[in-house]
Amino acid sequence: MNGLVLSGTNNTFSCECDDGVLRNCSIKGKQLKSDTKYYNPIAPGDKVEIEEDPLNQEKGQIVELLPRKNTFLRYNIKGRAPQLLASNLDYLILVTTPDEPPFRPRFIDRELIQAEHQGITPVILVNKYDVEGAQDPDFQERLTTWESLGYQVLRVSAKTGEGLVEFANLLTNHLSAFVGQSGVGKSSLVNVLDNTCVLKTGSLSKKYGKGQHTTTKGTLMHIQINEALTGGIQGITADIIDTPGIRRFILNEIPYEDTALYFKEFKPFIGQCKFGASCSHLTEPGCKILEAVYSGVITEERYESWKRISNEIKTGSFED
Repeated sequence: MNGLVLSGTNNTFSCECDDGVLRNCSIKGKQLKSDTKYYNPIAPGDKVEIEEDPLNQEKGQIVELLPRKNTFLRYNIKGRAPQLLASNLDYLILVTTPDEPPFRPRFIDRELIQAEHQGITPVILVNKYDVEGAQDPDFQERLTTWESLGYQVLRVSAKTGEGLVEFANLLTNHLSAFVGQSGVGKSSLVNVLDNTCVLKTGSLSKKYGKGQHTTTKGTLMHIQINEALTGGIQGITADIIDTPGIRRFILNEIPYEDTALYFKEFKPFIGQCKFGASCSHLTEPGCKILEAVYSGVITEERYESWKRISNEIKTGSFED
């Protein structure tokens, strides 16, 4: 039979099977031939083929991974391998905040690059939009820049309810993964979207102003969207993968020479420079990307973000 992976740790995965039974499954032979390169071979959202345990109906073995539509992943330094966070997504919800924890635009830029590379539609979700820092001009300018590039930016507050009706409408009948640094309020958002779902939430670390990990493993949930967000209509559903908070997002399988390809505003100028494809876009005369920066077509902030991200990959020195 086939099954949908909801969560997993080590070699035990919770799978929702075609016959309606929720089974704890291990990987037959402990390794899937097609996914030996990953730190974790299976992620929430994966579809698998399962053999039922003849002695226990609530257990089984995963014998095959079915073809994926897409995957979202990052490079795991500790495991020295790519780490799958979610599979078969309709949307990737990049959750950030104006403050508490501090706003990190380059963190979002890295996630956008990886999403573009994996062919997943990203949505930038600004939670805690009720805090004072939301009105900071530099913060607003960053949001406007992303919107001008065609990225959808939603401004919400799990605390006040601002923007949640539009957000719930986006999620309806889709599979979306919430990703972001610790403390941005991913679990709080899930709790507000479905008031029957109570996930553990945590406060920020006072010493560092960073979030503490409250979600320890990625989990796929089928939620009934709160009727207050649907105009009183009952039975509206969405599928959400709540992922653990990430303090360091490192790109996977993207050479530093190719990062410009994933900056939307750079694309029209790539290959048009005086030195063609060999242009580093740093100091060369006749560089069309540099000319676009000088003329204001490309913002200095995004150009600086590209330089730093490219250099991180080139040198192997990654920022938190």
